[in-house]
Amino acid sequence: MPYGDIKARQLESTEARLARLNGELREASAQTILRVAMIREWPEQLTYVSSFGAESIAMLALIADVDPSLPVIFLDTGMHFPQTLDYRDEVIERLGLTGVRSIPPSETERKILDPDNKLWKTDSDACCALRKVRPLEPALEGFNAWITGRKRFHGGERMKLPVFEFAAGRYKVNPMAGWTADDVDLFMKQRDLPRHPLVDQGYPSIGCWPCTRPASDPMDPRSGRWAGQNKTECGLHLDKAERPRVF
Repeated sequence: MPYGDIKARQLESTEARLARLNGELREASAQTILRVAMIREWPEQLTYVSSFGAESIAMLALIADVDPSLPVIFLDTGMHFPQTLDYRDEVIERLGLTGVRSIPPSETERKILDPDNKLWKTDSDACCALRKVRPLEPALEGFNAWITGRKRFHGGERMKLPVFEFAAGRYKVNPMAGWTADDVDLFMKQRDLPRHPLVDQGYPSIGCWPCTRPASDPMDPRSGRWAGQNKTECGLHLDKAERPRVF
């Protein structure tokens, strides 16, 4: 990579970089977006945050095609379905991933705030903050950008999702923003990728077991997340001012 190009990107403003990348890659394939992000824009400064949920293996397979050693952050909340943990291990072996890091919540904070592991019953926002939002911040140290698996068809605020965005001091790359559910299914069939075992039980979106149910609306894959609550996001993708507080 020419030195001048690297220097130019270092001097480029955030707004200019987002405009350049979204203009260049708005209609590009997920494969192209990933290669540009991993090789050209943020070499050794990029990670993927994965839940190893219903659709995660598609992104992980694309990443493995480029670099199976890319750091992958798995937030081990202590509340995952046992099937998710087994599936995570299966996917790691299947794709030859060597950079997966399991990040638990602070045990000191958990003992203070959730000693009985029942915080989800009284304050799901605080539980998400304790087990996901706060552990992610130190896990992202040293990375200038991170990949997400979010897609516009998931609905809600995600319907306006750009390919590249900037939040909380880091760039976010959404290679599959424009993918549909059919795109995911076709890719997984073509690549013969194993599905999360809960998908066949009616879980198109999978989080922690206390707050995940089979989807109540077949047109809304996230309708089983925090069912019955006025909540659609755990907080990882909210601006800091909008995130739930632990204390």
